[in-house]
Amino acid sequence: QVQLVESGGGLVQAGGSLRLSCAASGRTFSSYTMGWFCQAPGKEREFVAAISWNSEYTVYADSVKGRFTISRDTAKNTVYLQMNSLKPEDTAVYYCAAVYGSASYLSRKVDNYWGQGTQVTVSS
Repeated sequence: QVQLVESGGGLVQAGGSLRLSCAASGRTFSSYTMGWFCQAPGKEREFVAAISWNSEYTVYADSVKGRFTISRDTAKNTVYLQMNSLKPEDTAVYYCAAVYGSASYLSRKVDNYWGQGTQVTVSS
């Protein structure tokens, strides 16, 4: 079992930045692929970014490439999402996810552990 707790959401103006954090506890954090998803009202939960267990591989949704950066600190059992050049369309609840598998498997949302989510609101 893996427990995930997100923090760092809030209200920001367009063009601004936020850094989301996800603290993990439970089973061995370093063995899991970690990622972020977002869900806007009335829409499905969408993949944003993922990072492999050893940080050697990262993947991003096309909509955030060049603006968002995912990273992890194994010593702190924490994964981060640095969000720059934010746009109003980035407004959503952001969820941290973990899976014992690949980033591709994470994106399928089949066996993920989930956090409770943190709200990000970008004003125009």
